[in-house]
Amino acid sequence: MQESGLNLLSFRGKMRILHLTWFAFFLSFFVWFNMAPLMGVMREALNLSDQQVKTLFILNVALTIPARIIVGMLVDHFGPRRMYALLLTTGAFLCFGFAFAKEYEQLALMRFLLGFVGAGFVIGIRMVSEWFPAKQVGVAEGIYGGWGNFGSAGAAMILPSLALWYGGENGWRYAIATTGVLALVYAVIYFFSVSDTPKGSTYFKPKKSGAMEVTSKGDFFLYLLMNVPMYAALAVLTWKLGPSNLGMLNEVTTLFIYATLVGVYIFQAIRIYQINGHVFHREVPEIERYSFTQVAVLDLAYMVTFGSELAVVSMLPLFFQDTFALDVRTAGLLASGYAFMNLVARPGGGLVSDRFGRKKTLLILIAGLTAGYYILGNVDSDWPVWLAVVATMCCSFFVQAGEGAVFAMVPLVKRRLTGQVAGMAGAYGNVGAVVFLTVLSFVSPQVFFITIAAAAAIVFVAVLLFLKEPKGHMHEVLPDGTVQMIKVT
Repeated sequence: MQESGLNLLSFRGKMRILHLTWFAFFLSFFVWFNMAPLMGVMREALNLSDQQVKTLFILNVALTIPARIIVGMLVDHFGPRRMYALLLTTGAFLCFGFAFAKEYEQLALMRFLLGFVGAGFVIGIRMVSEWFPAKQVGVAEGIYGGWGNFGSAGAAMILPSLALWYGGENGWRYAIATTGVLALVYAVIYFFSVSDTPKGSTYFKPKKSGAMEVTSKGDFFLYLLMNVPMYAALAVLTWKLGPSNLGMLNEVTTLFIYATLVGVYIFQAIRIYQINGHVFHREVPEIERYSFTQVAVLDLAYMVTFGSELAVVSMLPLFFQDTFALDVRTAGLLASGYAFMNLVARPGGGLVSDRFGRKKTLLILIAGLTAGYYILGNVDSDWPVWLAVVATMCCSFFVQAGEGAVFAMVPLVKRRLTGQVAGMAGAYGNVGAVVFLTVLSFVSPQVFFITIAAAAAIVFVAVLLFLKEPKGHMHEVLPDGTVQMIKVT
């Protein structure tokens, strides 16, 4: 990473902030995906059905959809230091609730609420963008995201052995609870160890809260449209839990949730108009404009990159265990190879994006992951295990490098909206996860992989036609009315 101007062995200044922040993200993923590598043990201990297991996978990523939007807004206002400490503390106690739940309904509720922890990602995106210049932000965000995402691999490698070390029928519970203890301790460490900006820098905040600012009529309607899939994904989850499927929700509750989702969307649409209604009456000054189309395309790109990663990380240990008749520890170790690639792939995607162009890099990586998932769609018990692992890791390289390329662009859209842009893109990652995991609940793993490949091919076309390469500078208007120019290339 020396070519990027980053000394990874340093623990001073901006590098200190980067290291402390990626580890906060690592722990949030460690907690968030502490269930996946232990699901084989949990399935036997609690006598869970196949549909109950798949429902837990979907529940694990559902709440993160609204959580990333909300946390994105809060971090823009209150700063990443406070928000990361709050998120890790909250996640720790939810983790304890899941670890010691006795009934399936309690497990399901705690797993749903633990999706809140997944919102930690957007907090660090804002923190890193405050400390690193544009020429380094891609690789810095890649290190943050990639090394943080490795938390899921860490869980897959460590927790099965930790559960065995604790021993007994409750070993898996103590292993999961241990992840909560680590998050709680680090919440305190992080709060007292970082600051939101370098000394003397301005922390830009949105002019208004409650919705993202847009700067044209077309962007206003596109913003309304792009909010629909986030509510639709939650409606799909409700349908899956409803009386016509798993029966965890009765008809009255299901209809109430549908009505609530519609009501919240209408409320948000009204709020969007309150924030942005002025675009229908007067033109926004050129210096304050940005293209929301760029946000929309990045949302879709993150849906098929990070969304597919969430879905695959959730199901892969069990897929290896069932396909190749492996024990839970071996399956977890082999499946960890998918997330293991985060250590180099996501920073690599950010670095290549910094060096060779944002759009070109993203196109190449999405094409690669499309081919990768198509290949995984052909993996079955006739394959050698080693070849299946190699195919998985090759696919994951393109997936995670693609995530790095997406978030190399996110901080370059509009600085004061970085948390909200990251929140919306991150939420789309979870939209993808909910959709893909819902597909998995009806089809074989092979069809699941092919479905992801098809979605990625469609997004490739969207990036090709609509994404624009950032050029020159972006401008931010300070509270006193003066203008600050920020280089983006």
